[in-house]
Amino acid sequence: MTQLRVDLLEARLRELLSRTADVEASALVSIDGLIIASVLPSGIEERLLSAMSAALNSLGERIAGELGRGELNQVSIRGKEGYVLLMAVGKDALLTVMARKQAKLGLLLLEMNRAIEDLRMLVA
Repeated sequence: MTQLRVDLLEARLRELLSRTADVEASALVSIDGLIIASVLPSGIEERLLSAMSAALNSLGERIAGELGRGELNQVSIRGKEGYVLLMAVGKDALLTVMARKQAKLGLLLLEMNRAIEDLRMLVA
């Protein structure tokens, strides 16, 4: 992937952060667990986030399939301090977002879906 494309991806991830005040971090990750682009605060390791995102997605796909829930749409984790949300960006990438505990999930999911539309064109 060219540096220009990575810059465009990171710009779109930054736009997601600016449009939704409760988003603390966002990353575009390959389904193999490699970082494609990210906007992360210090203290969050890209490699760890990308590997865990891929593992979580893989497990979510297996659970959805084994339990007859169909194709995986999203994975969400709610912890005491906030959320981690994953959504597919095409077949080869994932959008991972970390959000504060007071985040409005409906608005967050709407903004993630809008970002995914743009990201799909850039990773294709």
